[in-house]
Amino acid sequence: MPHKITVEHSFESGHRLPHLGGKCVNLHGHSWSTAVTVSAPELSPEVTVVEFGALKVGLRRWIDEHLDHATMLGARDRLIEPLIAEGSRVFCFGVERPADVAEHFGQGLPWPTVEAVAVLLGRVAESVLAGLPRSDGARVERVLVRETRLNTAVYEPSVPR
Repeated sequence: MPHKITVEHSFESGHRLPHLGGKCVNLHGHSWSTAVTVSAPELSPEVTVVEFGALKVGLRRWIDEHLDHATMLGARDRLIEPLIAEGSRVFCFGVERPADVAEHFGQGLPWPTVEAVAVLLGRVAESVLAGLPRSDGARVERVLVRETRLNTAVYEPSVPR
């Protein structure tokens, strides 16, 4: 695809990965960042892939409302109830029948690994993109998520047939 744009955002969020063992069983936080690339084979009549501002607003709003200064946990994590009882914001991954519409994006992702966060944000970006005027064939091509200066994950959704 010859035309690409990338929008970036950062957020602060905690998580833990008790299924992995090691030090990540502990609740800890990161300064996360993401870069979402949208590509299209041709530009729209407005000479864009998608308007940057609208894509940024939609993606950033979702992240800020659901992940920023929240704790990301797997649906089976025993810390969910105590954190919610204390008034903490919790975003649950892997909820089978989510009551929270936002948690639908985390279905099938049982724990908030950096890889799962990349898939989650890819799904969110696809949803945001679907609601915007864009060039024909525009799609989310790549989602990079950085949880630390040294650790990143990349999700590249398969090309629809």
